[in-house]
Amino acid sequence: MVDAKLPRISLVDASRGLAILGVVLFHLVWDLRFLGFTAYDAFWDPVWLGFAKLLVSSFLTLVGVSLVLGHAQGVRWPAFWRRFGILVAASAAVSIATWVQFQDGFVYFGVLHAIALFSLGGVLFLRLPILLVAVASAIFLFAHFFFQSADFNVKALSWIGFWTEHPYTQDLVPIFPGFGFTLAGIVVTRVAMAQGWVEALGRIDFKGFWYKALVWCGRWSLIIYLVHQPLLMAVLVPADVLLHQQPAPTREVSFFNQCVMSCETGNNGRNYCESYCGCALDMVERADLWEAIEATSPTSAQQEDRDAVIELCTATAGDPAQYD
Repeated sequence: MVDAKLPRISLVDASRGLAILGVVLFHLVWDLRFLGFTAYDAFWDPVWLGFAKLLVSSFLTLVGVSLVLGHAQGVRWPAFWRRFGILVAASAAVSIATWVQFQDGFVYFGVLHAIALFSLGGVLFLRLPILLVAVASAIFLFAHFFFQSADFNVKALSWIGFWTEHPYTQDLVPIFPGFGFTLAGIVVTRVAMAQGWVEALGRIDFKGFWYKALVWCGRWSLIIYLVHQPLLMAVLVPADVLLHQQPAPTREVSFFNQCVMSCETGNNGRNYCESYCGCALDMVERADLWEAIEATSPTSAQQEDRDAVIELCTATAGDPAQYD
C-alpha cells in the first residue's frame, strides 16, 4: 500500500486538545477533593460523571477519525506500529502505577488500553464497506443494553463490557460500547471524505492564541495524559503541606462535613442536617460500610447499603420542620 496520509486537520487536533484539557480539569477536581482542599466530590455528581463519559467517548471517536485521516491512501504500517508500541508501553505504565497506589483497584483496561486495542481493531475496518462498518458500530454501541451476564463481572472478562456489576477499578473502558465509538468515527470521516468535506475542513485554521494552544495540546495529548497527574500532584502536595499544617481531616470528619453540606443544599436547617448526618456516620461506622460509601461505581449490593442508610436516617432524624 502507498505510504501516504492526508494533511493534518487543525480542527481535529483542537478537538483532541479540548478533550485532554477536560481530562486535566476532571482530575484536578478529584485531586483537590483527595487532598482536602475542597469537600466537593465529583464522583458523587451525575453531571461530572456524565462529563467523564463524554470525554472518553470523544477520545475513542477521534481514534477512528485519526485512523482514516492518517491511513486514507493505504495503511502506513511503520508509523502505525510505532504509535501502537507507544500506546502499549504507556498502558503498561498506567497499570503498574495504579497497582502500586490502589492494589486491587488498579487500571487493567483503561482508556489507553482501549485506544491501543481499538486502533488495532479499527485498521481492519478501514477498507470494509461503509454500511458494514456502520452496522458493526451500532452493534458495539448498543449490544450491552440487551445482554448482560454475571459471568463478565470478573476482571478477566469485564473488559468486554457485559458485566452486571461494575468491577472495582479506577478506570474501565470496555469494548462494548467503547469500540462502537471508534467505528463511528471511521464511518463519519469516510462519509466526510466521500463528500469532499475533509478538504474544506482542512482549509480552516484559526489564528487566535487559544485555538493554536488547543491544536498544540491535541498533537501532544498522549504526553499530556501521562504527565499531567504527576505534575498536578507535584504542585498540590507541597501546597497542601504549606497551607494545611494541621493533620488532614479523617474520613469520618470528611464524610460528616460533606454530608452536612449536601443536606443543606436541599434547604434543610443546620440542626436537622447534623442530626441526619450523625445518624449516617454512626451506621457507616458500626456496619463498616466505608467501601460502599467510597466506591466510585457502587455495585448493586453497595447501592442497597447506601439506600438503607438514607432510609433509616431520614426516619430517625424526623421532620426537618421540627428543628426550626
